[in-house]
Amino acid sequence: MAGIQRFEEIRAWQKARELVKAVYKLSNDGQLAKDFELKNQIRGAAVSVMSNIAEGFARKGQKEFARFLDIARGSAIEVQSLLYVALDVEYISSTKFEQLYSLADETVCLIAKFTSYLRNSAPHI
Repeated sequence: MAGIQRFEEIRAWQKARELVKAVYKLSNDGQLAKDFELKNQIRGAAVSVMSNIAEGFARKGQKEFARFLDIARGSAIEVQSLLYVALDVEYISSTKFEQLYSLADETVCLIAKFTSYLRNSAPHI
């Protein structure tokens, strides 16, 4: 982690940013745009991924950072669960579902790898 100077350099944050953009674009149109509760919840979960990665980076140690990454990972999985809701009530097509679910899954994987790195590189975590 010593080589990372800014949170924007973190690949998981970059992928989370892509997820936020895709979720906002998806929720601007169609029935999902009219379902304010679901729209706000999925947007909030997506933004939480980015925010927790950035906030964790600003914390003092790897242990705290790893904890924030766990929260970010949970939020990305929440996005996946909410995508099922949007699919099941026919707000989104199965193609859109697959695209966004896959993007969220890539985000989850990057966060998990980074969390593992932090925890394994510092035995006290």
